[in-house]
Amino acid sequence: MAEVLSADEVDRQLGAEWERDGDEIVRVYEFDDYLDGVTFAAAVGEVAEEEFHHPEIIIRYEAVEVRLTSHEEGGITEKDLRLADLFDDEV
Repeated sequence: MAEVLSADEVDRQLGAEWERDGDEIVRVYEFDDYLDGVTFAAAVGEVAEEEFHHPEIIIRYEAVEVRLTSHEEGGITEKDLRLADLFDDEV
């Protein structure tokens, strides 16, 4: 079981495009069209499955919102920060 990080630890390690929203980290990725966002969401899904840590993904017309938290642990852990970095690599 991973350890929940403090708000200060999350803020220090979180990528510039991400923000903390309570017990989650969130980023909205912008795209030129809907299908680019769908393709990105599918790539994120594959990474999440490989890591066995699954985000909430909301697909909009020209944007995809990704939310990460470690439900079992009750907050944000290193797993979430790692996945955020891996998702950023997919853009």
